[in-house]
Amino acid sequence: MSAAVFFAVLLAAAMHATWNALLKVRLDRFAAISLMGFGMGVVSLPFLPFVAMPTGITWFWLGLSSALHIGYNYFLARAYETGELGQAYPLARGTAPLFTTLGGLVLIGEVPGKIAVLGILLLCAGTFLMSMRGGGMNALGRRPVIYALATSVFIAGYTLADGSGARSAATAASYIVWLFVIEGITAIAACILVRGTRVIRVMVPEWKVCLVSGLLSASGYGIVIWAMTKAPIATVAALRESSILFAMVLSVVMLGESMTRWRAAAALLIVGGVVALRLG
Repeated sequence: MSAAVFFAVLLAAAMHATWNALLKVRLDRFAAISLMGFGMGVVSLPFLPFVAMPTGITWFWLGLSSALHIGYNYFLARAYETGELGQAYPLARGTAPLFTTLGGLVLIGEVPGKIAVLGILLLCAGTFLMSMRGGGMNALGRRPVIYALATSVFIAGYTLADGSGARSAATAASYIVWLFVIEGITAIAACILVRGTRVIRVMVPEWKVCLVSGLLSASGYGIVIWAMTKAPIATVAALRESSILFAMVLSVVMLGESMTRWRAAAALLIVGGVVALRLG
């Protein structure tokens, strides 16, 4: 992985943690994350005339990714409603690189190098430790664990779909713009289907923060999709989870969650994983 790709993905990780923290403080998180998806579509729409229209198999990957993102939105919101950001976020994100690595190996035959595998394992170990925070998984609760793990499955699924889709498209930018526009439509439609039309009244007061979140999410994930055309999908996906470090800082500074020696140790493991991925 080149230095440019490496630091670009770290920037994307910071953006990702920021919009997750913004969603955590909203009252209706499923409505907020759905509106954020709509915001991604809004900020991407002006670029649509300037990118190529998808063809062939790219449409399949766009459709699959959009469907997986709906599941991701739902279970992520449920994880945040039932657990703390500093626990639910690391657990949801931290297991995804393992699923992505296995999926990449089985589905597309992509095998990370030994050092990259070490980095992935260190990142996952750090996120599990940070999730437990020294109090055991029971401190997190059964429902948040289930929701967070379900979220990680959807993360791995859409990551592999988007990496494959961007590689099949004329350009990564073409795939990114079309994905966000389609996702903006499907996210709102799914939210109304699940919650009913009354959810619109909940969304209206939150439109500013969710549009900001949409801009951050579109920018951050757009970088990640581009990076997956330049480096192995599993490696990029794992490096993206360095966002957990940013989330830890935000959870302490913005949300008043506690900093412990366990979380500090977990952060060191994650940093070690980031370094290994850079070297790999």
